[in-house]
Amino acid sequence: MLKLRIPAYIAVFILLVMPTNAAVIHGTIYDLSLKKINNAKAEISTSPKQLLVAQNGSYSFNAPNGKYTISAQLMQKTTVLASTEENITIKQDGDYVLDLILFPDIEEGVEDINLDFNGNIIEPNKSSYILSVGIFLFLAALALLTVYYLKDRIWKKEKIRVNQDKQGEGYEDALEQVINIIKKEGGRTTQRYIRQQVPLSEAKISLIITELEHKGIVERIKKGRGNIIILKKQ
Repeated sequence: MLKLRIPAYIAVFILLVMPTNAAVIHGTIYDLSLKKINNAKAEISTSPKQLLVAQNGSYSFNAPNGKYTISAQLMQKTTVLASTEENITIKQDGDYVLDLILFPDIEEGVEDINLDFNGNIIEPNKSSYILSVGIFLFLAALALLTVYYLKDRIWKKEKIRVNQDKQGEGYEDALEQVINIIKKEGGRTTQRYIRQQVPLSEAKISLIITELEHKGIVERIKKGRGNIIILKKQ
């Protein structure tokens, strides 16, 4: 009987091209203003790793069941401008949506080193350094207390004004306007963007969003120094 022997490299090739069950992980890459980022690099920790450049802010990977890390970076030449990293667990085949929000990278400054004539490091005067740090911290704390005091007074005045405005039609119109802005942006946007669109003070916008939260209409998520406002499904 004639036995057909398949070379090992052909067998490996057949195994590689055979279809395997895998989930599809995809989403959109945004900046802090929820604007789509083009040409951001996206990577998933499969074996081997998959890497792509997002076109029009969109990315997509195929991955079998397991735990993975998806990272994204926006770079300018060799400098990372913004990045993020998210974990995801795939338990079964299907379609998984994971949007990514990039946060700006803050580079740490390099401390200057002083050298003497012989090339030895000159140690800074520790007492003067501690005194300088102490003065800086005191001034920073004083500035923060002043800002907090002024902001608290403005907040209280604005809260009284908002409570007075609730008696008229203008307040309800403002609530509706904020909801319409979020709907127009696809169901989520930043609090800063709402402030830019509505001619009201920052404190009044914050109070309006707080009331919408209490009514279960929106959800406020803290991201970095700002807030992302998401419209709940009614």
